[in-house]
Amino acid sequence: MARSCRAGLVAVALVALLAGLGVPAAAQAPAGPVRVLEVRGLINPLVAQYVERNLSRSDAALYVLVLDTPGGTDASMRRVVQAILGAPVPVVVYVAPQGARAGSAGMFLLLAAHVAAMAPGTNVGAAHPVGAGGEDIEGALGTKVTNDAATFARSLAEIRGRNADWAEEAVRSSLSVTSQEAVSMGVADLLATDLEDLLHQLDGRRVTTAAGEVVLEPAFVPRERVSMTLSERFLHVLIDPNIAYLLMSIGMLAIMVELYNPGIGAPGVVGAICLILAFIAFENLPLNWGGVALIVLALVLFVLDIKVSGYVLSIGGAIAFVLGSLILFSPVGARSPTMPPVRVSPWLIGTMTAATVGLFLVALSAGVRAQRLPVLVGSHTVIGAKGVAVSALEPVGVVQLLGEQWTAAAEGGSIAAGEAVEVVAFEGNRLIVRRAQGS
Repeated sequence: MARSCRAGLVAVALVALLAGLGVPAAAQAPAGPVRVLEVRGLINPLVAQYVERNLSRSDAALYVLVLDTPGGTDASMRRVVQAILGAPVPVVVYVAPQGARAGSAGMFLLLAAHVAAMAPGTNVGAAHPVGAGGEDIEGALGTKVTNDAATFARSLAEIRGRNADWAEEAVRSSLSVTSQEAVSMGVADLLATDLEDLLHQLDGRRVTTAAGEVVLEPAFVPRERVSMTLSERFLHVLIDPNIAYLLMSIGMLAIMVELYNPGIGAPGVVGAICLILAFIAFENLPLNWGGVALIVLALVLFVLDIKVSGYVLSIGGAIAFVLGSLILFSPVGARSPTMPPVRVSPWLIGTMTAATVGLFLVALSAGVRAQRLPVLVGSHTVIGAKGVAVSALEPVGVVQLLGEQWTAAAEGGSIAAGEAVEVVAFEGNRLIVRRAQGS
């Protein structure tokens, strides 16, 4: 009897062991803080670098990406998506605060998240590719770009078990929905008023990461906000169409001032720095080189108008400057569905146009006019002038003339100190004088 009991216990233990091996329990979330990252503005290489650096670490219980973006570059968006999909720690993308959006590229990030959350009053979607003027792209190019983006959106939604039909249609038809609609349609997982509400709703939720299934328990875990590095924040600010445009305009004007006043140095240094920073920003914006060419043409016309009479060239330069500014970030051809329309503020364009016209028509033209004025000091101004011999000229001495003392040589015999003299010639740096007639 005892032997059979022991055999039964062994059998039960073996069954339990096999069951444990066959059906593994979900792991608890890793020990560590809840790290909060903020992704605001355009999604660019700096944002991708910031997210990749943090999501590669596995010493956190959870990552929360607080998202508010109109979109960004396709390459940067895909880098962030890959970082989320391959993260060993659960990643929550939270569209917040109220009034925020996950537009264009932001929609793909929300679809890729282990948990997609939105604050009330936010929206997601509008990822349809359009042309430079906002029009639909016809033909094979439009079909290719649209199909690629739509397929990618559907694949992300299918991976996370979200509404794949809506995700594809959001690209094809530029759909956008509110946060409440997104949750009810299965595009997002939950609605949270703030970060604390979000973390409490996540408590006990199961998610599958690259490292396996995890049970989230973030409600009472320490929070840790992780910001971009100082250099990343600085460069991220540069990648703004208004700042990039301002840097380019200031840089070009400073270089022109340096060319007109060689040797000053400061305008040239400032101009070179501004242009370099502007072109760093241009690398991450949909630049139209035709706009750059028009702005350069405007500066050339302003310079030429200083050399000629009238204001015809300046008027043409102002028109070219405005047109170049308007189309500076409107590239010809298809725009990526992840990149929102990028424009320079009309107020900034007006301000820079007025400043440029003012600089060339007032400051630089005044400098050119000054260069054209007759020389007030020279040989033609002293010949015939009368003065007094300060010392005896035997034959060389010093004379007082036009309020200054000059070295002079006497013509026709020596001249005593105190006698009146008259300049008859100018040789090198020395005057040729004679006794003044009537003295």
